[in-house]
Amino acid sequence: QVDLKESGGGSVQAGESLTLSCVASGYRPGRLCMGWFRQKEGKDREGVATIDTDGRTTYVASVKGRFGIAQVQNVVSLHLNHLKSDDTAMYYCVAAPLSPDGCRVAAAELNKHAYDYWGQGTQVTVSS
Repeated sequence: QVDLKESGGGSVQAGESLTLSCVASGYRPGRLCMGWFRQKEGKDREGVATIDTDGRTTYVASVKGRFGIAQVQNVVSLHLNHLKSDDTAMYYCVAAPLSPDGCRVAAAELNKHAYDYWGQGTQVTVSS
């Protein structure tokens, strides 16, 4: 079973930056399809950023140009720059043992249903 451990969340002022990190363990064969989702208070979970097996990235429009996702082996990072109050949310690392084609589709769609494993989340709070 895959375990995901997030770190790096915290409270910052608008305009500042944070870097989140997620370490996956428990899955040995192949590369995990990974990404980041978030849930704002009182709202549904939404995709933030994903990366497929070939390293192609997808971002939700509201963070495009501000956030960056990267994956090296079993570690996926999310760089959150120029943070806004609207970015305040619980951020979740997600993963799934998908084929390259499956990962490409899931990642491009920011499809939360395609990711089997979820971390416990790390809180990001942005104050204006």
